[in-house]
Amino acid sequence: LILGALLVPFTSNFIRTILLLVLPVLTFSQILVLGLGSWGHVEIMGMNMVLTHIDPLSRVFGLIFTVAAFAGILYSLHVKDTQQQMATLIYAGAAIAAVFAGDLITLFSYWEVTAISSVFLIWASRTERSFHAGMRYLIIQVTSGVLLLCGVVLYLGETGSIAFTAMPFGTLASWFFLIAFGIKAAFPLLHNWVQDSYPEATVTGTVILSAFTTKLAIYALARAFQGVDLLIWIGAVMVIFPIVHATLENDLRRTIAYSMNSQQGFMVIGIGIGTEMALNGVAAHATISILYTCLLFMATGAVLYRTGTAKISELGAIHKSMPATAFLAIVGSLIIIAFPLTGAFASKSLILSAALGEKMIVIWLVMLFAAIAVIDNVGLKIPYFGFFGKDDGTRYEEAPFHMLLAMAFLGSLGI
Repeated sequence: LILGALLVPFTSNFIRTILLLVLPVLTFSQILVLGLGSWGHVEIMGMNMVLTHIDPLSRVFGLIFTVAAFAGILYSLHVKDTQQQMATLIYAGAAIAAVFAGDLITLFSYWEVTAISSVFLIWASRTERSFHAGMRYLIIQVTSGVLLLCGVVLYLGETGSIAFTAMPFGTLASWFFLIAFGIKAAFPLLHNWVQDSYPEATVTGTVILSAFTTKLAIYALARAFQGVDLLIWIGAVMVIFPIVHATLENDLRRTIAYSMNSQQGFMVIGIGIGTEMALNGVAAHATISILYTCLLFMATGAVLYRTGTAKISELGAIHKSMPATAFLAIVGSLIIIAFPLTGAFASKSLILSAALGEKMIVIWLVMLFAAIAVIDNVGLKIPYFGFFGKDDGTRYEEAPFHMLLAMAFLGSLGI
């Protein structure tokens, strides 16, 4: 994906479209062909680096990242902006490479590449607001990388190893890692960059951004800190605090951003519980979360693309102009509220059951409350206020076919 991005400026029209769509398919195939194991063992200055390590946990995240990359590229086929296309490929490739990093130096390297490449999706809007939002985003993401590097240096001094594996919690190095991962995971008080930057990206850029950064952090937490009790309480706060904001927000994309933050809390709780059932729930819910979050951002992005706004107060009976988009938005809403027979119904149930299995009744009640609240602040709000408002007689075109195809692809996987 990263090398393919370098070919983009030298292609055009049909050839570029084929290149963009084929690259994530080849990546998906390569992950399956490689199977499980380690590759790229390199020793530098006495440090043993493992450039690629694939195990069941990393493979789950790597595969869903390639699926999200393919869907995001399909959704954005109308975009002719070389900058956005290159940034998308490099960003997706770096996120996948980071997931498969077997050592902390490799993780840090790709961690920073995700930050630098993704900011161009925000700047691609080419507005003053997007420029300032992008600068704030970049500062925060690079700060996360600096903290991660500090943690690597301290961890090397403490253990003599740079292996990216489960870590003892409580050391100075572990706190640096936790804060670095927490920034990208949008922990409470470290979360505002999500709502600040995602809605300022382009219509397609927001979709791409929603798939990788925060889920990469979830993977890093699951790899390093499974079973750390502190994460249970951090996750509990995460699932609750965005609810009011999501309910009151007027902008559809900001509403989804707040809700995405809440859903991350389920995963953080599962990592903190640390049992096999909980971690299976984390991997499953991260997978499903990428599908429905991208789907909802796609649906609201299609509305923005056709109407020029994503504000509830400015929208009307969009379903009459864009019935297919409205239907797919409803599908995404059903998935996020964990409607029976959808993927999220199973993934959330795993985490809730894990909490009950460990007799964490308070945490179970917190998650149950958040699961019910999302019905109101997203499940009903997005389709009803976004697509079934008062009819003022204005009509728009339906979303382009490639957008609908990308949404249908993700919706079918989520169900």
